[in-house]
Amino acid sequence: MAQREWLEKDYYAVLGVAQDASSEEIKKAYKKLARTYHPDANPGDADAEKRFKEVGEAYGVVGNDQARAEYDQLRRLGAGGFGGFGPGSGGGFGDFEDLLSAVLGGAGGFSGGGGGFGPRTARPTKGRDLATDVHLSFEDALAGVRTTLRVRGPGPCETCHGSGAAPGSSPVTCAQCGGRGQVAVDQGPFSFAQPCPTCGGRGQTIPNPCGTCKGTGSTIRERELSLRIPAGIKEGAVIRAPRRGGPGQHGGPPGDVLVTVHVDRHPLFGRKGNNLTIEVPVTFTEAALGTKLTVPLPEGGTTTIRIPSGTSSGRTLRVRGKGVAGKGDLLVTVVVDVPHKLTKEQKKLLQKLGDLDDTSVRDHRLGVAAPTEEVA
Repeated sequence: MAQREWLEKDYYAVLGVAQDASSEEIKKAYKKLARTYHPDANPGDADAEKRFKEVGEAYGVVGNDQARAEYDQLRRLGAGGFGGFGPGSGGGFGDFEDLLSAVLGGAGGFSGGGGGFGPRTARPTKGRDLATDVHLSFEDALAGVRTTLRVRGPGPCETCHGSGAAPGSSPVTCAQCGGRGQVAVDQGPFSFAQPCPTCGGRGQTIPNPCGTCKGTGSTIRERELSLRIPAGIKEGAVIRAPRRGGPGQHGGPPGDVLVTVHVDRHPLFGRKGNNLTIEVPVTFTEAALGTKLTVPLPEGGTTTIRIPSGTSSGRTLRVRGKGVAGKGDLLVTVVVDVPHKLTKEQKKLLQKLGDLDDTSVRDHRLGVAAPTEEVA
């Protein structure tokens, strides 16, 4: 639902995107900023925590298509489309409710000169989206997992179940506005519809408010959210949990919870798209003569690969079908391990081998003439 601060805050500037940015650009900017200012990455930094909340608030508005459309329309009119905004501006709107009436045609309206908007009851509005994070091990991200998160934000009051009335009682229709949520106010030739001062635009009053939420129907609390993580999820992906966010208003549906995924690094494996990567050290002899190696897999078990004779350090071998969720491959990079210490016997054998090595290819490539022996 449109809020007064929408006229005061530039959510596009908060996210660092243009007003005509695509939904994908907005999402990408949000994920980048959320990672930068996340409290886990900035422990004890109050400024970073404040910035993280601002980024989440901005994405909750312009990252939601319906809320973004209302936000854009409200700011266009507030910027001067109807002669300005604010007390004493000289424009056609005296306060936020008047402007909101013209934008949404639901929280209020106006009429005059035989036409215009007529008063309407407040329309159902979707609840606010909430943002949180989940941290996964490398293995869980590949295999998929069901996990439980804790989400803090507005939710239906557990005592009154969102009605705002104390148990055993119910809200009643507002006597002043007859349940419309608005009253007409004459201002010269115009008649403005403004939120009813008795019920605050809800169309109902609560004679016996709930003691827990004080009649609001919602409380700020921490609650658990069970979430299924699909197999192969990537770092930075955002999962939407429908209807698990803030409560709707005027009978509207709850908002969603947006969960940003963070994947821990693995000591052996890396990831490139749907391919998994691993470096495997081999000895000089294995690289020169060829061998078979047993390579571990991140989900458990092993696979066997053949190292061809004459394999150079840095060569990558592909094991098909052993990538992410069976969609990619396992890329095995061979690294020839040069020993730091040699026994006397190893040195003698390598010296003999060195005498037999052909260095002419290297000398030719570098343009270096082979050394000549001096003849006495």
